[in-house]
Amino acid sequence: MTHAAVTPSEHSDPASLIGAGRAHLGLELGSTRIKAALIDDAGTVLATGSHTWENQLVDESWTYSLDSVWTGIQDCYADLVREVREQHGVGLTQLASLGISAMMHGYLPLDADGELLTPFRTWRNTFTTEAAGELSEALGVNIPLRWSVAHLLHAIRGGEEHVQQLAQLTTLAGYVHRELTGRSVLGVGDASGMFPISAAGDAFDPALLERFSALDGVAELPWALPEVLPEVLSAGQDAGSLTTEGAALLDPTGALQSGAVAAPPEGDAGTGMVATHAIAPRTGNVSAGTSAFAMVVLEGQLSGPREEIDMVTTPAGDPVAMIHTNNCTTDLDAWLGLFSRFAELLGHPVGPEELYGALFGAGAQGDADAGGVLSYNYVSGEHQTGVPSGRPLLVREQEARFTLENFMRSQLYGAFGALAVGMEALLKDEGVQLDVMYAHGGIFATAGVAQQVLADALATPVAVGDSAAEGGAWGMALLAAFTARARDQGQEQGQASLGDFLGTEIFASQQLSTLEPDEAGMAGHAQWLASYRTGLPVERLAGDLLS
Repeated sequence: MTHAAVTPSEHSDPASLIGAGRAHLGLELGSTRIKAALIDDAGTVLATGSHTWENQLVDESWTYSLDSVWTGIQDCYADLVREVREQHGVGLTQLASLGISAMMHGYLPLDADGELLTPFRTWRNTFTTEAAGELSEALGVNIPLRWSVAHLLHAIRGGEEHVQQLAQLTTLAGYVHRELTGRSVLGVGDASGMFPISAAGDAFDPALLERFSALDGVAELPWALPEVLPEVLSAGQDAGSLTTEGAALLDPTGALQSGAVAAPPEGDAGTGMVATHAIAPRTGNVSAGTSAFAMVVLEGQLSGPREEIDMVTTPAGDPVAMIHTNNCTTDLDAWLGLFSRFAELLGHPVGPEELYGALFGAGAQGDADAGGVLSYNYVSGEHQTGVPSGRPLLVREQEARFTLENFMRSQLYGAFGALAVGMEALLKDEGVQLDVMYAHGGIFATAGVAQQVLADALATPVAVGDSAAEGGAWGMALLAAFTARARDQGQEQGQASLGDFLGTEIFASQQLSTLEPDEAGMAGHAQWLASYRTGLPVERLAGDLLS
């Protein structure tokens, strides 16, 4: 189905709007890129900026240094400022609002002076297995390995010295927001990946906080968990303002003024939901990048806690079932880099858009079951399939139809392989109803290919909109604009108002392309996924042997 395209705001031309300080900034720290999006009140993108970065494995822990965080943010913002000047002929000196988003979960413990006590431990680490299991049993809810509380209990059980000095625990988005505004707060969507949220969707669950406090070795600590967790805010609530010090951190040139209202900092899952308008029951979204996650807004309760399913919330506090995988496009990108180099050696170099278009197009022509070719894209461990330490593998039997088309079809299947396993638990075992799945991320930029693969894998219509390539930075900018509107109107707005804001002012006229699942594609993917499951012991053995 197709709607009319989004048109720019008629209230002011972009140069005048930016010059008057009426634009809204969203900044997202993703796994491989930091992105910025500057928008007007209607959500029209005025300029973007980006910075490429990568995590590091230091002392067996995946991390990003704080130096790289600030260097990356400043470079991304400077790139945005350059584009503003080139496109609109004005400087960027003032903002109406801003919002910070980042990869969810992980572990950033701070002392009383706000200094980091141990290197940032990202969502990618899987060494919290025992702690997560203990918490899941004690709290009666599934606590994933990457959740902040799992990292915290892991540090407690390991007798790590820094635990005694803990004064504040936050996420990467919460940390950056704190430095820019001085406020220790967190949006409810991101907070729901630190510790379980209450049924009301507006605070950490008090009963479960008490259960945590009763665990062996916790009561003796010089702090209580409610004291070190950030304040929880819902979409639209005032999360402070950009301070003079924060403006200088964001823009060391000194051009940016303080005062912009700040939205509650969110995780990339929440901003993905906003960016795809997937905040109503029976809708969901898939965000695909280094990792992948599917978010499905629930109509009711699940049968009980399940290891495959994380219970989180929308930025407005509504219950969401989340299927998260540690791996998605990294191995696929590596293979396409190999093909790019091959083209260079032949003397016919091709750009990324042409390369991806040609190879994704070949994948679309592959056999529905990928000809018996299996791809395990596990650059890191994968909890959804019980793989503690990943090793990318390409596996095929002797009689497999090993063609370029089937190789690429298998690569596309593999990018969503672990996600498909997790979604079976939600859609088949739990019987959750899903009318449409919205998708965003660079893998969907080649029209129709990955989108059809995902529709067949989930047996669900998949929609991709104009904003698919903008992703979470755009979603965070929308949350910032919503917060500015709430403050201008002198009230804090809740779920219904957020839904109205997105539905009537942002997405009402957005162009949307929806693909239905294909019968042959669903049957072929089911056959491929069965073989994928059968071959998982090979992937686990590779992690044991190739260390």
